[in-house]
Amino acid sequence: MENLTNQQKGSLMAFIAVMFITPDSLFIRLSSLETWGLVFYRGAIPFIVVLFGMLIIYRLNFFKLLIGNSFYGVSYILTFSITNITFVLSIQNTNVANTLVMIALAPMLSAIFGKIFLKEKTDRNTLIAIVITFISVLFIFYDSLKIGNIVGDILGFVTAAGLAAGATIIRAGKEINLVPSAVVGKLVVALVALLFIDSFELKDNDIFIIPTMCILCVAIPFVLVTIAPRYITGAEVNLFFLLETILGPVWVWLVIKEQPSLETIQGGVVIILTIAVHSFLAIKKTQLKSN
Repeated sequence: MENLTNQQKGSLMAFIAVMFITPDSLFIRLSSLETWGLVFYRGAIPFIVVLFGMLIIYRLNFFKLLIGNSFYGVSYILTFSITNITFVLSIQNTNVANTLVMIALAPMLSAIFGKIFLKEKTDRNTLIAIVITFISVLFIFYDSLKIGNIVGDILGFVTAAGLAAGATIIRAGKEINLVPSAVVGKLVVALVALLFIDSFELKDNDIFIIPTMCILCVAIPFVLVTIAPRYITGAEVNLFFLLETILGPVWVWLVIKEQPSLETIQGGVVIILTIAVHSFLAIKKTQLKSN
């Protein structure tokens, strides 16, 4: 990693993170564990695994980093915890494709938050992309309202808002290592789940599915996702994460034959293409400035 440029480091981290994340929704579908049991293990296991790794790397400096994160750290813990909980609740209350399409909105919401809280400039391309994506979301919402999946879609939208808020916090405190705060966020997720959980028992395939999901699809990616934006632009990270929106529903369809509605496919294609074009234009603009 030392011989790589910042661009290469960030791109590699984002790509690895996305590849690990793509089967996450499938694992949630395959698990027979009740919702809050899933939330608990998705908080507790990554917390233990990543905390152990952080203590090996940083030792007692881990706690100094955590305390030093101050306001940014507390804010990130809050948004990170909410996002982790609402993601599982969304998957359990709508089609996987609907949830992932909603999450794809995070870059547009991040642009809005950046404008409001960081006074970042919003160019014409971004404004056009925001309008197009939100019209597409309303189209999907209308379809979900007819078939009874609206609660899951709304929770997916809340997840996107949480991701956008987290990305805004990372940009605001770009010199700060927020991984320790993300670790605490996982602990908060587990503690919240304790208030609602019915059973901790893992049966049959869950003995394999839950640990695999929590380590490969949750623990490893959340560290990489927290670090990657420090090396590459948000537009570049967004492009990598569009792969999850595309591949996530594909795995679910291939294994358990869950098919999204025509409206979700149509709205999702518009959202994915809009964000892809917007991200490419943003990257090109950044490259021209650097030259």
